[in-house]
Amino acid sequence: MRSNQGFDLVVVGAGIVGLGTALAAARKGKRVAVVERNARAVGASIRNFGFVTVSGQKAGEHWARARRARDVWAEIVGEAGIEVVHRGLVMPAYRREAADVLDAFLETPMGADCHSITPGKALDYVPALRENGMRSALYSPHELRVESKDAIPKLAAWLEEKHGVSFHWSTAVTGIDGERIETSRGMLNAGAVAVCPGDDFSTLFPGRIAPYGLKICTLQMLRIAPATPVRFGAAVMSDLSFGRYEGFADLPEGRALAARLDTDCAEMRAAGIHVIAVQSSDGSLVVGDSHVYGNAPQPFAEERIDDLILKGFDEIFDMPGRRVTARWVGTYASASDRTVLVDRPADNIRLVMVTGGTGASTGFALGEEVISDIYA
Repeated sequence: MRSNQGFDLVVVGAGIVGLGTALAAARKGKRVAVVERNARAVGASIRNFGFVTVSGQKAGEHWARARRARDVWAEIVGEAGIEVVHRGLVMPAYRREAADVLDAFLETPMGADCHSITPGKALDYVPALRENGMRSALYSPHELRVESKDAIPKLAAWLEEKHGVSFHWSTAVTGIDGERIETSRGMLNAGAVAVCPGDDFSTLFPGRIAPYGLKICTLQMLRIAPATPVRFGAAVMSDLSFGRYEGFADLPEGRALAARLDTDCAEMRAAGIHVIAVQSSDGSLVVGDSHVYGNAPQPFAEERIDDLILKGFDEIFDMPGRRVTARWVGTYASASDRTVLVDRPADNIRLVMVTGGTGASTGFALGEEVISDIYA
């Protein structure tokens, strides 16, 4: 790396927030470099569902971010060669209180393009759903599903080829002084810097991060192979998700659902479990997840938590003979008082995080906000 390399913007971190920020800057004609300490993206951005979720995001700015980010995904998937495996969301409501939340959501501005559908129609989208006990289901047309482990590398390659973004892999940023960015492979110069550290709170600007009181959320996820082929025409969430996603849970009707779930599913709720299931091109399912909070990642998965996720899965799906083919742990930065964090260590530097596990769903829009702020 030559010490005199100059860019308009250096982005630290090649996760979805970093890539979203790089795209927003490149679309404004800026010369952009992305610096990533690993040889490829290995964090939350590739360990998630690849489920770009709109309905259920926290009302207001964050829901608007999700709508915008979904639109950006839709704009670029074709050019970047990223497959959209399926679109839309079906959320069956089995408990009366969940059905009440569903109906209340449809009365909000967020529900304007969504519909309540019959159990039979829900099975048209996802035939493996359990119809017995299903009162109704929410259908949202907004969502799309990509395979994160493939989509993120393709997105980076497209940014490099299409927009001329310069990538510096296996390169750690060790310090930032004004317009000088010190790395493990030499010095870069840039008019502005966007630091997108994921859940790394200690390498860059730890003194700026510490006052926010962030936690690290550790989650467990599974890949499930059905015994016989199944078809998902949409992603699936259910009662536990109505009780967890703020766009549903924050509604007045959410209080009764929370009380019911605390009684019916106390152990699942304590582990932060709500079932999401999406399908991959090979027919397998990505299923999760749990949420355990602390000041460091939990390095070891618990069988008990996997069993609880599977219990929740089997309550929603009629899929005898299904088997688990892969298990993994993911982590992300979490805050109780915000969905995103944007801090200004200096006039030309932004510290950027999604603090609620919704990077795939909102990262593109957050990147646009950050670039608009830097170049206002």
